[in-house]
Amino acid sequence: MTATKGLEGIVATTSSISSIIDGVLTYRGINIDDLAEKATFEEVVYLLWYGKLPNRSELAGLVKDLSDNASVPAEVLSQIKLYPQNVNTMAALRTAVSSLALYDAEANDMTPESNLRKAIKLQAKLPTIVAAFDRIRKGQEPIAPKQGASIAENFLYMLTGKDPEKIAIEALDKALVLHADHELNASTFAARVTVATLSDIYSGVTSAIGALKGPLHGGANEAVMAMLEEIGTADNVSSYINEKLENKVKIMGFGHRVYKNGDPRAKHLQKMSQELGKLTGNMNWYDMSIQIEEIVTGQKGLKPNVDFYSASVYTSLEIPRDLFTPIFAISRTSGWTAHILEQYENNRLIRPRAEYTGPSHQAYVPIDNR
Repeated sequence: MTATKGLEGIVATTSSISSIIDGVLTYRGINIDDLAEKATFEEVVYLLWYGKLPNRSELAGLVKDLSDNASVPAEVLSQIKLYPQNVNTMAALRTAVSSLALYDAEANDMTPESNLRKAIKLQAKLPTIVAAFDRIRKGQEPIAPKQGASIAENFLYMLTGKDPEKIAIEALDKALVLHADHELNASTFAARVTVATLSDIYSGVTSAIGALKGPLHGGANEAVMAMLEEIGTADNVSSYINEKLENKVKIMGFGHRVYKNGDPRAKHLQKMSQELGKLTGNMNWYDMSIQIEEIVTGQKGLKPNVDFYSASVYTSLEIPRDLFTPIFAISRTSGWTAHILEQYENNRLIRPRAEYTGPSHQAYVPIDNR
């Protein structure tokens, strides 16, 4: 046996949910460009779960199911109020999502019908949890979700208490579509490994959140915004980036293990970043990002990934930086649960081997002789 570091190039399972072939990302065979420009997030959720785009009646039914299940148990909100003041946002989300299982009578029911209902509950409740957490840490009371509103609209409403602008809803909805699934990434693999033991769907999503928490996965967009804030203005970009490149420091938001010719999702968020910059009258983050892209791509041949422009999009929406990754989790819950449901359908325990590199043929030495 020979180990492959990071499982790079290893095909670990079959899946009909999403694909990345020759640099093209599809959900159920539909190009991400078409979905980003034409579909709502709720349509994408339906597509990932049911394998087809919904008709109007089916979409309305899903929107109603999500809306009906968006409220979070009062006990979970009470627990969030007890979290330490400066707790990591992803740690808070991981803990809150895990606790949801305690208040779901179906938590351990493994029938397909029950698991689909739990997928709906998880997708519906995550935006409410993230918004409630942000308000609670600011000393504000959580805002109940609106009946019948989309996930993007409801999240922005619950976060601020104000009805969001149409372009803000469209921007967040597009970001949710683009982040919904991405083949067998680290967090999705973690979810599938967990439920392959026939553990419950809440455990699977909790495992996924734990994997997404890492800066090499979901935390990259936070790191991009931290870099932009450190640079400050477009006048400082050239000296800052060139110094980092000379010292061989990784520029966050560039390159991707799977995409060699650029992340197809990035261009959609670049366009939205520009539109939001014009709307708010603050083009600074967008202008800086364009300059950084020109330098890094020109010198290193690396192109921006989905994290790079999502940072300026979320900032233009006045979303706190440490909520970027929880928003990623809100979107990716659709993909995680789709993969979990697929894993349950044709399950086999995921149990790879390891290439042993330790000492061999060692004799046991009695404790008095050591």
